[in-house]
Amino acid sequence: MPKLKTHRGAAKRFKKTGTGKIVRASAFKRHILTSKTTKSKRHMRGTQEVSPGDAPKLHRMLPYKGSGF
Repeated sequence: MPKLKTHRGAAKRFKKTGTGKIVRASAFKRHILTSKTTKSKRHMRGTQEVSPGDAPKLHRMLPYKGSGF
């Protein structure tokens, strides 16, 4: 049976949780942070779950990453 290749670009940007959900880092937190409010920067910390519309595509891109499927 042929094996599936992991999409290496997606593997560097996303990871799976223990329950199989895919999480990502927040956008807009790389530069020009002086013009952003402290509250917005605080809310951008940590990780967020990907949107439900993007999750099936990412599950196909990351067949063996972490846990889950």
